[in-house]
This record gives sequence, C-alpha cells and structure tokens, in this order.
Amino acid sequence: MKAWGAAAVERHEIEVFLALAEELHFRRTSERLGLAQGRVSQTIKKLERRIGVPLFERTSRRVALTPTGRQLREDLLPVHQQLLRAVDRAVAMGRGITGVLRVGYSSPMVAEVLLKAADVFRDRYPDCAVEVQEVQLSDPFGPLRGGRLDLQVTEHPVDEPDLTLGPVVISEPRVLMVPAGHRFARRASVSLEDLAEATLIPVAGDVPQYWLDHHYPRRTPRGVPVAHGQAATYWTEIMNLVGLEGGVSPACKDAERYYARPDVAWVPFRDAPTVDYGFVWPATTENARVRAFVDTVRAL
Repeated sequence: MKAWGAAAVERHEIEVFLALAEELHFRRTSERLGLAQGRVSQTIKKLERRIGVPLFERTSRRVALTPTGRQLREDLLPVHQQLLRAVDRAVAMGRGITGVLRVGYSSPMVAEVLLKAADVFRDRYPDCAVEVQEVQLSDPFGPLRGGRLDLQVTEHPVDEPDLTLGPVVISEPRVLMVPAGHRFARRASVSLEDLAEATLIPVAGDVPQYWLDHHYPRRTPRGVPVAHGQAATYWTEIMNLVGLEGGVSPACKDAERYYARPDVAWVPFRDAPTVDYGFVWPATTENARVRAFVDTVRAL
C-alpha cells in the first residue's frame, strides 16, 4: 500500500521508522514489530534512499535521530496515530462496539482498575461510552439480571447458571477486621479457627448461600461453630459494627487504604484463601462491547 508524499513511501516503512525513532535500538524495534533485525535495517536504508538524506546517526554504541529524522517523526506521528484511530473506529463499528457499556464494581480497588480501563477503552472505541457504577454487596447480581449493567467485577465465588464467569481481575490477601482494642489486634496474624472466638458480622440481602458460606462461615474448618452477629446491608454498616460494636469481619488487604479508621485493626489471615474479584456478565447478553472491554482490562 502506497502512502504519503511524493517519494511514494510505503506504509510499513513509516511504521518501522516511527518504531525505531521511539526505541532508538534496532534489536528492540525488531522484537516490537516481530521483524528480523536485518529487515528493520534494510527498511530504514530504503527509506533514507527515498528521502535522500540520513534519518538516523548510527554508531556501535548508540542510535540517534538526525535533524531531518526528528522533523519527519514530528510530522508523521500525528498522521499515523490518526490513521490508527480511524482503522480502530471502523473495526469497532463493524463489530458493533458502539453505544453505551455499563460496568459495575463492588470494591474501590476494582473501581480504580475499571476507571483506568474505561479511559483506554473510550480512546480506542470513541463511539462507545463507558459508565462505571457501584454494586452493593447485598444485591450482587440484581443489576445484571435487571438489565441495569452489562457486566461487572465482583467477589468470587460465583456459581449462577444464567451468568458467565470471566477472568479474575484482582486477587488480594484476606484479612480480618477487628476492633482496635480486641486481643486479635495484637497478633501478627489470625487463623480461620480463631473465628470461633469472635462474633462474625455477615452481609444481609439477596446473597447466595454458597457465597455467604465462603466469606462468612458458620463453622471453622475443624467444625467449631462461629457466632454470627447483626447482619449489615452496606459496607459502612460493617465498619461500624466492627469498630463500635465489637464484631469482626473478613476483608481484602488493600481495602484498608480506603476504609482505615482508628477504631478498626486489620489483621492478616495466615491460612485463608485470597479474595478474588472477577468479571461476570449475563450469559444471554455477551457481545463485542463486553469482550472488548474485558480484553482491555486484561491488557492493563
């Protein structure tokens, strides 16, 4: 395919030139483009012959742009980026990656990831808007089943016949939130067996029993009963029931960054599974928008 200019420069020559102008290293450029190093060198020499002047200064130690090379890069880079955006946009429209994609999350760590991915996604697919919103733990799948969300990232386990389970996005160590004055707060770590010595604060609402059993067990691994206290509908209620009422509740380690308070201590578990957050979406509504956004998050 012939491209810009009276010199009839090939498009692949432009791509090789821009990659080398960024990397300033022939081996890294060849690896980046999936080309043999000799092919990169030949392409640059051919381009320089077309233009009539050197574009790079080459020594045994370094590769640098000449003044002409710098000017050519400044002129070509925005044109090349515009071309790529145009192609991406055409592909996106062909695949149906348009309209509005509504994505849910149940924790602030996940929100960070999704918001960053949304920025990248909007840049790549400008005809598809992304709306990111919180999902309450007390109704983890209601917005998906009600059509208010297209997909979400939520805590595992998920075992719902009408929902498709996608890849894990975040995996975090599990900790136990305890009152700051509790004897557990003075320990370096706690065990799942220690839950028998405390009152566990569970989540209330339309939550699957298997999910509750996983995060808020009624018995320890050895079969010792675990007392349950008042159930909470919102995360802030859990924090209050721990800090002010003396209960305990599991959480992921990174949650402390967002919810730290002086009356709550965060003690690591030494034998508990990680808290895993993964994609889930209705099995009947998977589409190109969903797949493209999942791929964007995985790439990040």
